[in-house]
Amino acid sequence: MATMRTYGDRCGVARALDIVGERWALLVVRELVLGPKRFTDLRTGLPRLSTDVLAQRLRELEAAGVVRRRKLAPPSGARVYELTEWGHDLEPLVIGLGRWGSRAPFPPTDAELGVDSFVIALKTLFDADAAEGLDATFELGLGEDRFRCRVHDGSFEVARGSAEQPDATISTDPATLSSVLWHQRLLAEAEQSGDLVISGSRPTATRLLGLFPAPQPA
Repeated sequence: MATMRTYGDRCGVARALDIVGERWALLVVRELVLGPKRFTDLRTGLPRLSTDVLAQRLRELEAAGVVRRRKLAPPSGARVYELTEWGHDLEPLVIGLGRWGSRAPFPPTDAELGVDSFVIALKTLFDADAAEGLDATFELGLGEDRFRCRVHDGSFEVARGSAEQPDATISTDPATLSSVLWHQRLLAEAEQSGDLVISGSRPTATRLLGLFPAPQPA
C-alpha cells in the first residue's frame, strides 16, 4: 500500500478513498459483492480493464484486507477471489452509489450491462413499499449464471447459485430483462419470442418483475 497515492487526510472518507478510490477498485468490489469469482470471471465482468491493472488492484485490495484469495474444495480446486468480512461492509456503499448513479445519464457507449452489474441494479432499484406482504423465493437465470433471490419483510436478498424449490424461475438475459423492466418491452412479447421464460408461479413472477421501477432522471 505504500506505493499508492494517499490523500494524507485523517478523515474516514479520505482514508476509505485511499483504499478503494483508485480507478477500477470499487468496480472490482462490485464484481465480488454477490460471491467469489475466478480471475477470468472478473475479467469477463470488467471487459475494459486490462489484465495487469486488474492484478494490481487485486493485490492492493488484498493487502488492505478488503479481498482475499481462496482455493475451492475438490473437484473444482479453482482459486477465487472473495470479499473479506470488512470488504462485505462496502456492499451498502456500492448499492447506495448505484442508486445515486442510476439517475445520471448513460455514457455515450454501446457497452452492454454485465450480469453482476444487472443484479446489482436490481438491488439498487428494489421498491420495498411495492413488496409489502410478499414473501417469495425465486431463481433468476441470466445465461449460464444462476441467482437465488428472496423477497421478505420488505427486503431483497440475492446470492449466486440455484434456489431450492423456488416459487418461480425467470430465465432470460440482462438485455432482455432490462428492456422489459425499464424500456417498455412487453413481457408477453419477450415470452412469445422465447427471450424470457417463466416457470412456477406466474402471478408471483409478474409481481416480482414489478418491484424494480425505473429511476427518475436527476
